[in-house]
Parts: sequence; structure tokens; C-alpha cells
Amino acid sequence: MSAPRSAPTVLQMVLGRRLHELRRVKGLSAQDVGARLRQAHTTVTRMEQAKVTLKWATVKALLEIYGVPEGEAREFLALTDQANQPGWWKSYRDALPDWFAVHVSLENSATRIRGYEPHVVPGLLQTEDYARDVLGLNRPHPTPEELTRRVALRMERQALLTRRDPAAPRLWIVMDETVLRRPAGGPEVMKAQIDRLIEVADLSNVTLQVLPFTAGLHPGAFGPFTLFRLPMPDFPDIVGTDHLSGAQYSEDRREVALYREVLDRMSAQAMSQGRTREFLSDVRKEWER
Repeated sequence: MSAPRSAPTVLQMVLGRRLHELRRVKGLSAQDVGARLRQAHTTVTRMEQAKVTLKWATVKALLEIYGVPEGEAREFLALTDQANQPGWWKSYRDALPDWFAVHVSLENSATRIRGYEPHVVPGLLQTEDYARDVLGLNRPHPTPEELTRRVALRMERQALLTRRDPAAPRLWIVMDETVLRRPAGGPEVMKAQIDRLIEVADLSNVTLQVLPFTAGLHPGAFGPFTLFRLPMPDFPDIVGTDHLSGAQYSEDRREVALYREVLDRMSAQAMSQGRTREFLSDVRKEWER
């Protein structure tokens, strides 16, 4: 049986989806394939759903069953080796729950990240002091050592915004005005955080918009969410939604389309990039009083 692991990499998700498509095109059930492999059919479905590691020998056998040409099979197996390599975030395993490991993997693979945040500054844009106050609210309360590790992970995640390669993602955030009005750590922390937002808003790959109170009610008021676009052809966008004890990720096209439509509508209601910069400067002055 394929070895279980904590959370899938994006490439494991992509290859698992591809294995499912190959089986579907061949007209085989998971039970049919399991019988040929002399393994439980759940091994087949769990690999397709990226719930277990893609074991090289099993993948090779599957490609043979599905009649994949030799050259294509070699490429697939090379990608299998690559998919099973741990990301840099594995060194933070002690500070990284499985559900959030998926989020970090998506961040690092995405070409475009769009999101809405109604409550706090998004993690990719937080200062260290602001992050410490936000992460300190986690339940159960982290020890000082755990909190230090979680803050360090959050700071390291932000390196993707200034990556010097063509694959660096574009980040587009719509943030509720409430985020700037809610105190976190006191005026000095808030001023430094707003300075950081102004700085990041000048990056060519970042679009930052504030959705003002004056926009009134809007369709995204239920909670934060993030849309990830991946560079793999034919692989759908993924939406991540947060809740109190974790997050859920879906590639269902209708669900993703709904979130995309909501975010498009909110972006149209929000301040422009230029007006957002001016508004951030105005709010910073208010925190100086």
C-alpha cells in the first residue's frame, strides 16, 4: 500500500488527477485496476485524490495498465519523483497543521493568488509584530516557542512576493476597511503594518484594494477566501475557505466560479489601487493621534 503522508504537494494533486483521467478514459473502475495490481482498490482512489504518496513502482504499473506511451510514462515518473520531494515548509512541520500545509503548497505553486480578507491583514502582507498578535490568538494558545516558530513561518512565506523568477505569483487582495480600524498590538504596531501595506502596494506583482464601509453590504461578507490559479494546463483553479478550526479547498468548477464572481463584484466596489494608497496614508495619520 502507498505510504500515507501529512499533506499533498500541488504536483501530487495534479498527477493524482491525471491518473484518474487516464483510468476514466480507459473505461476501468478502481476495482478493476486494484485487481490487476493485486492491491485494494482504495489504494488507486487514494492516489488519485492525493491522499497518499505516489509510490513510484505503483505509478509505473498504473501507466502500463493505462497504455501510456513509453516517453510520456518516463516524464510522468520523473514528475512523480519531483512531486514527492518535500517543500521548504516541511522544516516547519512542528508549526504547520496539515490543512495549512496545503495552503502553503498552493501559494508556492500558484501563478495568481486572489483573495478577500474581512478581519485581519492577510498573512502574506503582515509585519512580524502584527503576525505575533494575530497568531497569539490561536486556540489552543501557543507556547512562546510555538508562537516564535509560527511567526517565522509566516515571514518566510512572504519571500514569494519578491521572487526573482518568471513564476513569481501575482497577488490581488481585497481587504475590508475593518482590517485597518481594528487595533492589533497598539498604535505603533498598526502604523508599521500600514507602512508595510503601502510598501507592498508599490510592487509590480501586487494589487491591493480596500473595500470601504461606504460600499455597504456586499456578497463576500460571510468570511475570508482565497483563489489559486496554477500553471498546469487543464487543472482548475482552487478556492480555499477559512473556518475556526482549519480550512477547506475545492476545485469544483461551479463553486470556484461563484467565488470568482463574488470577488470580481467586490473588486469593482473597492477603491482603486491609487485611491487605496491614499487611504492607507490617511488611516496611518489617524493612528498617530
